[in-house]
Parts: sequence; C-alpha cells; structure tokens
Amino acid sequence: KNSPSSISLTGSGVTSSGHSVALSWSSSSVAIGYNIYVSSTSGGPYTRVNGSYASSIAYTDSNVSSGHTYYFVVTSVNSANQESAKSSQVSAAIP
Repeated sequence: KNSPSSISLTGSGVTSSGHSVALSWSSSSVAIGYNIYVSSTSGGPYTRVNGSYASSIAYTDSNVSSGHTYYFVVTSVNSANQESAKSSQVSAAIP
C-alpha cells in the first residue's frame, strides 16, 4: 500500500571481449536503492544478484555465460525498506 512506484527496465549490450549485460532503468519513486534479480527461466523464479542495494539506476552483470539466455527484473526500495513490485522482465541472449 505504501510501496514505491513501479519502475521501467531496459537492457542492452554484449561485448566482444567477454560477455556482460548492461541494465538501466528509470524510477518515478524516491528510492534509497534497487535490487536486481536474474533467472534462467522466463517468469522466474528470480535470484537477487546484488548483496546490498544498488544506488544507481544502472547495473552491469558480467556473470553471464555463452549460449544462455538470462531474464532480469528490478525492484526499488524506499526509506521504510519496502520493496516495490518487480519491473517488467527483460531478457538477454548471450551468443
């Protein structure tokens, strides 16, 4: 009921000198941080990839492997430690 607003997530990029996924998002809420989640299955279940709250609206995941597809969602956390609903899912297929 008092959770942060929803957030919009986008993902892009795979580098040729190793693989990584660059995520960025926008948030209409006043967040103290963000949680990034990944799954190898569309729709989850998701595993949180950051130990503490990410403080910026961008994250690069270099822990990806060739030949796999990854599915990411992000949540925002407000000053009362309430976590928002998960963002829309984005996927990254690693060649």
